[in-house]
Amino acid sequence: MQEITREILVSKASEMLENGTVDRVLGWKAGEFDYDVTPAVFHTAEELAESFVWNDFCGANFSKYLVKETGKSEQKILVFLKPCDTYSFNQLLTEHRFNREKVYVVGVPCSGMLDAGRIKEQAEGIAAIRVDGEQVLVDTLYDGTLALDRSAMLPDRCTNCKSKQHVAYDELLGEDGEILDSKRFDEVDKIEKMTPDERFAFWQNELSRCIRCNACRDICPACTCERCVFDNPNSGVENKAPATSFEEQMFHIIRAFHVAGRCTDCGECSRVCPQHIPLHLLNRKFIKDIDAFYGEYQAGAEVGSRAPIVNYTTDDLEPSEAVERGDENA
Repeated sequence: MQEITREILVSKASEMLENGTVDRVLGWKAGEFDYDVTPAVFHTAEELAESFVWNDFCGANFSKYLVKETGKSEQKILVFLKPCDTYSFNQLLTEHRFNREKVYVVGVPCSGMLDAGRIKEQAEGIAAIRVDGEQVLVDTLYDGTLALDRSAMLPDRCTNCKSKQHVAYDELLGEDGEILDSKRFDEVDKIEKMTPDERFAFWQNELSRCIRCNACRDICPACTCERCVFDNPNSGVENKAPATSFEEQMFHIIRAFHVAGRCTDCGECSRVCPQHIPLHLLNRKFIKDIDAFYGEYQAGAEVGSRAPIVNYTTDDLEPSEAVERGDENA
């Protein structure tokens, strides 16, 4: 299979800018450190040649950026989307959050993006990072060069990737993959097997680290409300700093309910959390229950699909039925 390099992406983007198909490109640029790669908008081939980045730290899901970017020009914007990103792309189209005609999607294959947090746990004083096959070579200020197993440095969303197949694109670079037999619900199963007290202690420990920075909300493709309840001074929950443990817990519980049935399990919430809270597990619990009680459903798999919980039928499951079926966590 052809390796998709930075040069290939820059060439494709430059060609489309120069022939007028698009007037800007949504891609990645370097930050202060090798692992600090950030989204950026490029307007010229010169900007692309100078600053465009494509490497193992290009984990950002660009779908949500299109909500505002498509309103900035009447011309199309080129966006590079990995397989998992395209599910969020479709879900946003289902919710009519941007105009599909103003986007040109180039699908790029992905073998998993590195987790900077996991690398930092293994290496202190990072000077440079490079990938050599299945090894991540980390140059440090104190311990020389460390060789880390690449597969062990992947985030959960990549270790338990649900699909290597793009569900939306105008043009595909390289070969497309397949929907995978993911083990993404294994951690949910472990939490479900805890006693109620153990589960409460687990989430109390995790959520107590929340600093209410709103990074999870701001990055989430399912959170695109013009005005969030947590920013409304009349809501009673707008304070960023949690005044009580109840507020601390309710912020994330309310968010999980808000995106239930629409979360594509992209894992962006956990990726950007500075406190390393496994927020994706809350969302996966909802996804797992929807699959169990209403039939398997994947948000974003196709444009226009409606989640079972927004479609009322006379056969809808009642809470008492869930208990009868043996789900003590219902």
